[in-house]
Amino acid sequence: MKAFILAGGGGTRLFPLSRDKYPKQFLKFFDKESLLQKTVKRVLKIVRNFDDIVFLTNKDYVFLLKEQIFEKFNERPKHIILEPLKRNTAPAISLGVKYLVERGIEADEPIFVFPADHLIRPEEDFVRYIEEAQSLTKAKSIVTFGIIPSKPETGYGYIEADKNKVISLNNFQAFKVKKFHEKPSLETAQRYLEEGNFYWNSGIFGFTAETFLEELEIHSPEIYEFVENSSLEEILKNFAQMPDISIDYAIMERTARASVIPMSISWSDVGSFEAIYDVMDKDSGGNSVKGRVVLKDVNNCLIYGNKRLISGIGVEDLLIVETEDVLLITKKGEGQKIKDLVSALKQNPETKILTEVHVTEYRPWGNFTVLEEGERYKIKKITVNPGETLSLQMHYHRSEHWIVVKGTALVVIEDEMGNLSEQYIKENESFFIPKTKKHRLINPGKVPAEIIEVQVGEYLGEDDIVRFEDRYKRDDLVNQH
Repeated sequence: MKAFILAGGGGTRLFPLSRDKYPKQFLKFFDKESLLQKTVKRVLKIVRNFDDIVFLTNKDYVFLLKEQIFEKFNERPKHIILEPLKRNTAPAISLGVKYLVERGIEADEPIFVFPADHLIRPEEDFVRYIEEAQSLTKAKSIVTFGIIPSKPETGYGYIEADKNKVISLNNFQAFKVKKFHEKPSLETAQRYLEEGNFYWNSGIFGFTAETFLEELEIHSPEIYEFVENSSLEEILKNFAQMPDISIDYAIMERTARASVIPMSISWSDVGSFEAIYDVMDKDSGGNSVKGRVVLKDVNNCLIYGNKRLISGIGVEDLLIVETEDVLLITKKGEGQKIKDLVSALKQNPETKILTEVHVTEYRPWGNFTVLEEGERYKIKKITVNPGETLSLQMHYHRSEHWIVVKGTALVVIEDEMGNLSEQYIKENESFFIPKTKKHRLINPGKVPAEIIEVQVGEYLGEDDIVRFEDRYKRDDLVNQH
């Protein structure tokens, strides 16, 4: 069995926690594990090892994905496919199938597709559903999984099962899919719940490469032509020509081979703050809280704090989310509209950046946090992981002053003759980097190096970097794998 983990989504309904450059699958909402890490841990109970997992993501997330996998599993992912740009799930899954076909996958070997941002409990029951579904894929069915609904939910699509067409498995039943339905109104969702043959669409699929390609040729010939007549490298090069279409629209809603296995588990796609509220623990007032929170006569609220103390009196049914740079307040039930808010913020040049990055940004060598900035200056805290190195670079418009607060750093700097020299700086020592001088920062030690960087200059944007050498080949990510 092979597993695809889809890790390229955006999660705009979870702004300000989720941003373009740090979406929800990498966030640690509930404990010390991100949704991606939880997904990988779950999938490793189904497949043999990392060699059976293909990660589908894009160039903005590749180093973050690698860092989180290494952090949790002390492993380097073996198979990563980088989408040059976002083109929805059908092109992404097609890339994965092409990747496996080029590597000689057997025609009848099951492939299962798992989104990286789901919360599923208990995992042992989920594993049993997947294991039994293998027989359906070998019988040339495209299997999907429907969640038995616990309430009339309007935030999910639904799968309508044909209860007259039963497929018996060892311990479960599957049904032929009658129809896929878009997110319903509350009245329609209530009817779905009463009728009993409608299930939440989990977005998890299983098939063989042979079946997938046969159905792709019939129902999405424009994608099939790319996959059949081009190499993976050629597909990536011309990926912008791919249609922006989901696997539901491309195949599942059209195929006669779709079957659904109803799953009686706790499942959430964590697609809204209401969903986060539902799965978090509650206090006696029905509030879900994280962070420093003091409440009086407050009921049924989600309060998700960061550094500030959040206090509330006499309110109910609110969603309050605080990050270092944004405070969101809305009524419960309005969380789906946050996507519209993000779209509006993107239209304003002054607020667009807030939708893209946090004050903390992640790089292949570590991360940096902007502590303060003003006219002609910016102060950052930089963390360089053990053994990692920044690129050999130069800035036209700013000088930098580095102060080591933890660990040891090795500075490479260009001298007056244009030669590179090295100097160690330790805790409470500093180093000055003039404009236009080539330089590099390296952590040669065994613990993270923490640096305070003070930038001064007429332009302090992240694009004022001229790279001469880069271990991570950031200018050629698409071809890196």
